[in-house]
Amino acid sequence: MPQHARRHLTRRTVLGRTAVGGLALAGGAAIAGPLVTGADAAAAAFGYRDDGRVYVVTTGAGLVFKVDRRNGDLTSLMYKGTEYQGYGNRNSHVETGLGTSSVSIRKTGGTILVTVVHGTMHHYYAARRGENNVYMWTNKADSSITATRYIVRVRPGLFPNNLPDSWDARTDTVIEAQDVRRKPNGTTRSKHYSNQRVIDYAHVGWSDGRVGMWMVRSNHEKASGGPFYRSLMRHHYEDGAGLYEILYYGENQTEPMRFGLQGPYVLAFTDGSAPSPALRHDRIDTSWVDGLGLAGWVGRSGRGRVAGVGIAERDSAYAYTVGFSSADAQYWIEADPATGRFKSPYMLPGTYKLTVYKEELAVHTTRVTVTAGRTTPLHTLTIGADPSRKPAIWRIGDWSGTPRGFKNASLMTTMHPSDTRARPWAGTAHTVGTSKVDDFPCYQWVDINNSLKIRFKLTAQQLASGHTLNIGITTAFANGRPRVRVNDWVSALPAPAKEPTTRSLTVGSYRGNNHTYSYAVPASAWVKSPDAYQEVTLDIVSGSGGTAYLSAGVSYDAIELLT
Repeated sequence: MPQHARRHLTRRTVLGRTAVGGLALAGGAAIAGPLVTGADAAAAAFGYRDDGRVYVVTTGAGLVFKVDRRNGDLTSLMYKGTEYQGYGNRNSHVETGLGTSSVSIRKTGGTILVTVVHGTMHHYYAARRGENNVYMWTNKADSSITATRYIVRVRPGLFPNNLPDSWDARTDTVIEAQDVRRKPNGTTRSKHYSNQRVIDYAHVGWSDGRVGMWMVRSNHEKASGGPFYRSLMRHHYEDGAGLYEILYYGENQTEPMRFGLQGPYVLAFTDGSAPSPALRHDRIDTSWVDGLGLAGWVGRSGRGRVAGVGIAERDSAYAYTVGFSSADAQYWIEADPATGRFKSPYMLPGTYKLTVYKEELAVHTTRVTVTAGRTTPLHTLTIGADPSRKPAIWRIGDWSGTPRGFKNASLMTTMHPSDTRARPWAGTAHTVGTSKVDDFPCYQWVDINNSLKIRFKLTAQQLASGHTLNIGITTAFANGRPRVRVNDWVSALPAPAKEPTTRSLTVGSYRGNNHTYSYAVPASAWVKSPDAYQEVTLDIVSGSGGTAYLSAGVSYDAIELLT
């Protein structure tokens, strides 16, 4: 296997088992520890009380939390005598706070359930006897609330942090939209730079070695954006910190909003180690939820699965993911790297579009129906739409649905493009056969590095005919798209691809709709000599966009001249 492939597969393994902040994800048994129980459980009895303004819930294991009876906000998170909730006068809540709501509480056996109803929105908190966890669900039935997220607001100074998703406004300068900042040393920070696709993480949080505070994500079946979506996960400012569970967020979003019950997601306190493996979204026992009467809850008996025996025509240098999506739900599973076998999570009944992704590029689609109580078997899926299999005169990069391998690509999910750690975006012409892939920039903007050039030679036989020039992009900002000049021949201006309309390239995301622009270059465009260099000039054009790194731009997947 090529070295770059080994690095890639290793990275996938590490990301799939590593939490933001450097501690192993649940499943990494080396440091994953149990929840704090035992002697600490005697500190207070499991139960709740109503003090007229808040419901006070005691887990019996060291955690006491309070829910405001007026609006459903979490107003206190007291763990082993330390208050973790809140910075300024801000509480933890759905979205930015629901406002006046109907809030109720009840105890059912070993579970305490708080129900918050605000219009068509239902939100739930649950505590289990002897656990330092707050289980949560959110059911948004319609678009009356524009986004869906839960944010835990954490008091300042409790956890050490100097990661890409933190900043200090006392020393750092705003460079974009109040949420991207530059430190005095020229490096950049933003709450957007957590650098994790949904498929890559199971929890996010912090540890000081004695206490760990984590948000364990849900299965995201009612979220949007698919397995490779990046969104807010965590932030850390001088005046406080936050943990997010993002279920729908409009930034760089590729899918419509889904509605219905999402969860459980879990706010977990530990003895400093990672959360228990039993809390993972794909391992958690939810049988105790079945009798709680949550609006929209479907237990395991009401779900089905899909199992495939394999995927043919794979490229061993890449990981493959099988995704399932409908208007109502989304799921995914990584295929076995040796055989391509897969078995889906437990899914809601219905008909789904099944997509096989080579890295992040869709290379096969079909449809499958899921039935409650059974597993739907599938024969071997054969990939027939991998553009890498087409013979090319030359190709810069490889088709993966990502800018992997291009200059600065490994940096752009954790920093702003203006960061001093990035190599210069402009440079000399890329000469096929001499230049390296990582000499060609992963992003191109109107204002920053327009008129990128590619030089190459053609044989006498190749000069006798026209060829197809393909330019694959992963996303575009502000309707940016490439217009091509080949020597003296200039292409028509293509229509813009349908891409997200919000920021992307500057907030750590290259993910879009993976569009390919094709140009039929006529034989008359070539300089008629095998010894002469042909020259392609790429210009990004658009009628919109701002300036500098917010001017119209694109992220590259691959560029090729086909035979």
